[in-house]
Amino acid sequence: MPEDTILINRAPVLTLWATVVAERIGFAPDEALSLGKAVAGLNAQAKGRALGIFEARPEAVRRAKQRKHGEEFWVKLCGRPVPAKNTDQGVRAVSGDRPIDPDGVAKYLSQKFGDDLDSVKGAMETLAKACTPDDLAEWSFMLYTRFRPEIPGGKKGWGAKGILDLGLIRSLAARE
Repeated sequence: MPEDTILINRAPVLTLWATVVAERIGFAPDEALSLGKAVAGLNAQAKGRALGIFEARPEAVRRAKQRKHGEEFWVKLCGRPVPAKNTDQGVRAVSGDRPIDPDGVAKYLSQKFGDDLDSVKGAMETLAKACTPDDLAEWSFMLYTRFRPEIPGGKKGWGAKGILDLGLIRSLAARE
């Protein structure tokens, strides 16, 4: 495998990218982990809801944090509406009626990326910082489609691993 590449499936790549995007637009790290995992899960399920959605932009992040504890609302992140709640620990994406635990997401990412986690996250952060928060909110999923691992189409691609090219991610940052 070429240098500066890793073999991985798309779910952890999208989870990490959505986490990086959420942080860049103003969510705290634990909030971002929770939201990032939800984006990947919802994307895999290909289920979305259109009611009550607001765009995750800096102003929208401020409004989300002002919501009452336990009140459910929607955050649109990486093109996907994500159900969320404001908890005592901050904004959390919810799966069913349970908040997604950021510690579990961090463990998941660590297991999937192993020793490559820091270098992949660094490349993604460089790309995220090359965009304004508003532009990133609008274009984050399109950017993901440009660097995500290539996998076979249809059922053959479900759970398949592909090559994630960190050089490509960094080159996208230089163009943005």
